Amino acid sequence: MIGTVTIQTLVTIGIFAPLVGAAIAGFFGRRIGDIASQAVTTGLLFVSCIISWIVFSQWTWGGLEAFTIKLLPFIHVGDFVSNWSIRIDAMSATMLIVVTSVSALVHLYSWGYMKEDDSRPRFFAYLSLFTFMMLSLVTAADFLQMFFGWEGVGLASYLLIGFWYKKDTASAAAIKAFVVNRVGDFGFLLGMMTVFWMFGTIEFAKFFPLIADKAGTGWEFLGYTWSALDLAGLLLFIGAMGKSAQFFLHTWLPDAMEGPTPVSALIHAATMVTAGVYMVCLLSPLYEHAPVASQFITVIGGITAIFAATVGMMQNDIKRVIAYSTCSQLGYMFFAAGVGAYQSAMFHLFTHAFFKALLFLGAGSVIHGMHHEQDMRKMGGLWKLLPVTYATMMIGTIAITGLGIPGIGGFAGFYSKDSILESAFASASSGHAVFGMFAFVIGLSAALLTAYYSWRLVFMTFHNKAQWKEEEGAAHHDAHAHDDHAHDDHHHGPLQPHESPWIMVVPLLLLSIGAVFAGMIFAPHFIGHHEAEFWRGAIFTAEANHVLHDSHSVPTWVKWAPLIVTLLGTFIAYWLYVVKEGAAKEMAAKKGPLYTFLYNKWYWDELYNVTFVKGTKALGDFFWKIGDVKIIDGLGPNGAAWASLKSAGWLSRFQSGFVYFYAFVMLIGVAAFLAFAIFTWGA
Repeated sequence: MIGTVTIQTLVTIGIFAPLVGAAIAGFFGRRIGDIASQAVTTGLLFVSCIISWIVFSQWTWGGLEAFTIKLLPFIHVGDFVSNWSIRIDAMSATMLIVVTSVSALVHLYSWGYMKEDDSRPRFFAYLSLFTFMMLSLVTAADFLQMFFGWEGVGLASYLLIGFWYKKDTASAAAIKAFVVNRVGDFGFLLGMMTVFWMFGTIEFAKFFPLIADKAGTGWEFLGYTWSALDLAGLLLFIGAMGKSAQFFLHTWLPDAMEGPTPVSALIHAATMVTAGVYMVCLLSPLYEHAPVASQFITVIGGITAIFAATVGMMQNDIKRVIAYSTCSQLGYMFFAAGVGAYQSAMFHLFTHAFFKALLFLGAGSVIHGMHHEQDMRKMGGLWKLLPVTYATMMIGTIAITGLGIPGIGGFAGFYSKDSILESAFASASSGHAVFGMFAFVIGLSAALLTAYYSWRLVFMTFHNKAQWKEEEGAAHHDAHAHDDHAHDDHHHGPLQPHESPWIMVVPLLLLSIGAVFAGMIFAPHFIGHHEAEFWRGAIFTAEANHVLHDSHSVPTWVKWAPLIVTLLGTFIAYWLYVVKEGAAKEMAAKKGPLYTFLYNKWYWDELYNVTFVKGTKALGDFFWKIGDVKIIDGLGPNGAAWASLKSAGWLSRFQSGFVYFYAFVMLIGVAAFLAFAIFTWGA
């Protein structure tokens, strides 16, 4: 057991180390050079990662107790008090290893992936800045510090998504992510204000014990009494919807793939997008007393899971398939929290970090080996040429599909995803009948689609006919057709796909270990027999909430159902893309209504463009052309000011400069005054 003071010192160093790296690379990167910038940021991230694992191991096996370090005052205004603090408990200890492990490996991976980029110091500074902001978020002791980290990761993600700012699509994607997240963040702010209005504090340690006493509190609005706790829960969840790309506020996530692939792995697989799930689970004391908000979370999570899975089936960009997969998996986590299985939600967040980062970095290895090609229709036959990448992506695919045998085991996703589905079923018989069964059926359906689109990615990328040979052959033929004097020594044949360098392969191998063993090793602590010992009050469940306990005794068919639908989805993908190779391509070429609907992402982007984008533009045009030009300018510069100018010009004619003219005017004035006086007094 390491001393408490030592642990507190290590934690402080671990959290601020990425900020130091970001400052050095950001301010002095051009002076110290690319290699030094990479070395400093990556080295400090590994320091932070090692410290995080020390803290997590001490929490899990060393008997470490929860503690809070108050560093300095943040904002004190009247009764509103917020201190900059570091909170360590089971929740934050788990998130520390998730954030720092993935970030450290992404930093290392980026040495190879970004080797040809001439702005590496800026890139590594952004990565480290993002990591610090995420660590600030997950160790926050109150809502305001959490909001600081919340906005900080939003800023860092904007910088990273738009890193290649000269590329129009990247800049547009960064702006889109920023704007959509601001919508959600407005809900977060209102939720924070509601909490302060109700409890007079925003500090978690003071706020949580007061919740039960406020369970019946109402709020009068529009002639209706609203549950104040449900209102707070709904507003805070709107913030989570934006950050975690849930249905209605999901549109930014796929476009965020315009950033470099390491960015996708860091931000949109394991860290930033899980911030919403983390917040909901952290606020379990609130949501246990806010049933309407919990039901809303269940519905949104279920819809997101199935929506993203259906869209992911039809995507051809390898990164976009994985992006929609992320969106779908986040839906699983949310509906698990919605039915009260917060532990299962956090466990899936934990395992998902390993295999999703693995899949994204594996996709980056494929893109690197394919000379920056991302369209799976132009790949195929790569398993022999990229053997390590193929093996690691197979591991990631098995993990995300949750393939495993009940009672025996499987890879990481098997333990966490099955726990979510079993918890959803169990909740259907414990007060959440409609919503629990809805989540269970949706979860099973999404599991089938997950298996389909995940194996579709593997078959299109690594198996089937090598489409890249035909592409290069056609390009070679076109080159000769346009140049009759071309010689063979000017043509080097197709660009042969190649395996990535070791500095990119090593992170894949390390993440593969997590994708295989994380579920097996940590299931007893997160959701099993040692669950209460591990969480130690960090997650609160009411006395009536037996969902996690009941999930261990669901009927046998419920335990086997995920395996059956997973095998079915795998078989369909194998039949369409291997046995009947080309059949799916022929079906897509017909562009039927269902294919078109799903390929165009349920037309949400088009709908938002017509309503919000064009509607906002029309409203702006109205205020500009009518309100500003015709009314304000019409009455101002073009109205009263115009009249003043004209009248001044007319009156200026009286300023002739001749004395006799002024004497004549004065005489007329005197005569007029006398006439007025005689008329008035004579009367």
